[in-house]
Amino acid sequence: MTKLSLSERRKARVRRAIRAAANGRPRLSVHRTNKQIYAQIIDDEKGVTIVAASSLEGDLKGAIKSGANVEAAAAIGKAIAERAVKAGVVEVVFDRGAYLYHGRVKALAEAAREGGLSF
Repeated sequence: MTKLSLSERRKARVRRAIRAAANGRPRLSVHRTNKQIYAQIIDDEKGVTIVAASSLEGDLKGAIKSGANVEAAAAIGKAIAERAVKAGVVEVVFDRGAYLYHGRVKALAEAAREGGLSF
């Protein structure tokens, strides 16, 4: 048995709870680094990414000053919501990973809600 880091344990605990409560809904997964933020909506039953958005994309990169701030996270949240609604996904379950629901993660989630996603 391998020893998991604290963040890996926290991520596994959150993901386990999400899968139990998902009821077939796709998962909005968030990943952040010190310089960028990424979001994707994943269908766990099929193992497929439905839509994705990141602060590295050309059209979004020009609109934001840095990928590591709350404004960038809000822009990514709106972009992922628009793409998801276009793809026919409205109900998702939010996967914050090992990150606290605070700051950039919270800004992304609130912008996604404003954009039309419900979770």
